[in-house]
Parts: sequence; C-alpha cells; structure tokens
Amino acid sequence: MNTAISFEPETLTVEENLLEEIMRAADVVGEIYGVENCELSITLTDDENIHALNKKFRGIDRATDVLSFAFRESDEPEVIGTEFEILGDVIISLERAKVQAEEFGHSFLREIIFLEVHGLLHLLGYDHIAEDERLEMEAEQKFIMGKLGIGR
Repeated sequence: MNTAISFEPETLTVEENLLEEIMRAADVVGEIYGVENCELSITLTDDENIHALNKKFRGIDRATDVLSFAFRESDEPEVIGTEFEILGDVIISLERAKVQAEEFGHSFLREIIFLEVHGLLHLLGYDHIAEDERLEMEAEQKFIMGKLGIGR
C-alpha cells in the first residue's frame, strides 16, 4: 500500500518502530484485500483535533479514537492520470489510544495498530452497525491482527 503518515499538530511524535508497524499493517491489509496498489493517508493526532473532526463530519461533539473517510464514498471528483487508486484517510487519536491501551491492559502499539486496522476495514466497506456486520468486522479484525502477530 502506498501509505503517507502525517501528524496534526505537526509537533506530535512517536517512536520510529511504531511508524514502521503502521506501514507494515497497511501493507498486510493491502495484500489481504487486494488493494496493495491503493493510496492511503494516515493522520496521527490528538483528542482536540479528532474532536473537531468528529463534530464537523459526524455531528458528534466529543473526541473519538479513530475516524475513517473513504474516498470511494465521497463526492470528490475522480482522479485521472495517477497510477494509484485513493483508498481514503484514517485519523487516529494518540491520546485516546494511550488511554484505551491502559484500560484494556495491552500495549500502546497494539492499540494503535488495532485502530488502524479498524479504520482500514471501514475504508474497505465493513461496518458494525448491525449485529451481523459487527460480528463479521470483529472476525476480520481478529484475523488481520493474527496475521500481523499482534495479540493482546
């Protein structure tokens, strides 16, 4: 997968190994679902920024852990003349991930990668509103995390 990682605000930082694992997870998901030639944007942010996005785009006035914006579902014009299809954007709150990792009793790395996988599955059309969809998405998440060798 052709993955670009950015920070918002730009002053945020993470360890290099986490960035490598984020890239690896995107590549594995790309291979599994046949979207290895797609373009993906991942933004690592804080609660303040994800709160603003959640409010603006979903009408929910609070921070969340991950947001996904699928390009295929948007009203954006088709991009012509590129060698890659644009999959979409995944935005992850580092602050929320840290809290959740502590709450669930697993590593920060595991939580970030889980949120990335969750977001990527949304970009690929998975959802968890209906019970059968939730069970299917959970099974996919578990399968991918197993392929990545990242357990609780």
